Amino acid sequence: MYYVYILQNKTGRFYIGKTSSVEKRLMRHNQGEVFSTKPYRPWTLIFYEAYIRKSDADRREMYLKTAKGRTTIKTMLKDYLLYPFSI
Repeated sequence: MYYVYILQNKTGRFYIGKTSSVEKRLMRHNQGEVFSTKPYRPWTLIFYEAYIRKSDADRREMYLKTAKGRTTIKTMLKDYLLYPFSI
């Protein structure tokens, strides 16, 4: 299985990624092993989706990183997101 996931830190910053192990990847983010997220730790997993094919996960990740994808995230998580966010 391949997972597309969304992380959030305490300032409201978001990170979107994909992995084959959500738990291990979250641990790597929080241990500072991921260059792009290291300065913004700690991270909390707030959403993930599972896909059988890597190509489907790749496509979904790329979509969620677009302006329209950010709108989709806001719509999907509107009851959870109580303050503005940046991706």
